[in-house]
Amino acid sequence: MPAQELFFEQTTGTRHIEVLKTYDQQFAREAFDNMDEEAQTHLWNSLKPEDIYDPEGLPTVAEPEDRSAFLWDELVDQAREDWRTFSYFVVNEAKDGRTESLYVSPDWPSAEAFAKTRIASEQ
Repeated sequence: MPAQELFFEQTTGTRHIEVLKTYDQQFAREAFDNMDEEAQTHLWNSLKPEDIYDPEGLPTVAEPEDRSAFLWDELVDQAREDWRTFSYFVVNEAKDGRTESLYVSPDWPSAEAFAKTRIASEQ
């Protein structure tokens, strides 16, 4: 796996959250596939596709497969650093001896905000 850089970490109670920057698209895709509806909504709101595209042409929540495919494509597009380099910010959560990737974003502020919502839910 390509090098990763730790951008944020915090432990509260039994939960340890971290945000990693990675250039590994496969790792990012695995995190994306693990995202639940709440995480996808958080990503959608951070990407703001309605500011880029005609809102009438965007997939709706009622079209989950189309929306997910669109969201992944937009995530990859916004993760581009240059012609061949893409960077992703993955939120991992360790709890009860199990680690899961729960969220991926093309930007650090969105990933950190998601991580902090997970921490807040523990308190």
